[in-house]
Amino acid sequence: MLLEVKNLSCGYGKTPLDNPVVKNISFSLDEGKSLAILGANGSGKTTLLRAIGGVIEYDGSISMLGREIGNLKRKEIAAMQATFSQLSTLYFSYTIEETVMLGRYLYSTRFMGILSEKDKEIVDKCLKQNGLYQIKDKQIGELSGGQLQRVFLARTLAQETPVLMLDEPTNHLDLKYQDELMSFLNEWKKQSTTLSDGTVVKNTLIGVFHDINLALGIADEVLFVREGEILAKGSVEEVLTDENLKLAYDMDVSSYMKKQLNYWK
Repeated sequence: MLLEVKNLSCGYGKTPLDNPVVKNISFSLDEGKSLAILGANGSGKTTLLRAIGGVIEYDGSISMLGREIGNLKRKEIAAMQATFSQLSTLYFSYTIEETVMLGRYLYSTRFMGILSEKDKEIVDKCLKQNGLYQIKDKQIGELSGGQLQRVFLARTLAQETPVLMLDEPTNHLDLKYQDELMSFLNEWKKQSTTLSDGTVVKNTLIGVFHDINLALGIADEVLFVREGEILAKGSVEEVLTDENLKLAYDMDVSSYMKKQLNYWK
């Protein structure tokens, strides 16, 4: 088992139990699977992702690869998981290449974090995968929203972790790059990553999505969150019912989707 969450509560109060956004959630996820976290705005999706990422304090237990997230240092967490977020930190004075290099400093043991030739090769590979190599010397302050998203994805991939945490990964991307990103992620999750101790872990995706169709294009399992609690968890076929969709989004989602499809007839 890759991830086990037990009795998790968290939020943004003075303590995790002070007006929690996520309330007593429990679930698990096996290696090599992809989990889509779905729900309406304000349901607790991103807060849950932030807790799994060790960004906020929590009550309960979050175990990844047998280790309690709350007991780990940031560097130890970063060796297991990398987060691709719409809220990524910006360093406007950095070039694209320098920004992607930040994903490799976790592994640097040299003076002042100077990167090795291997690190530079990995950075180049990630730049090329995201169509950024030819403009790698551009300042990121000059980029469009879509280009920035690709820079942040390249930086995330440069960490070379077995777990990718996705928070609205297609935000600001046009249709072409949305399709390319989802195709890339579907290929990525078929692979494995070797940790520094030699352990081989099947690549695993955990993502928050607003777009249900995009989520279905990548998810093995779906976790529906409603008002900070689990509404349903299981395979796409088990969970994606009309009833669950209505409860999660407070609307007739099926009718809405059918209406959208009619535009293309």
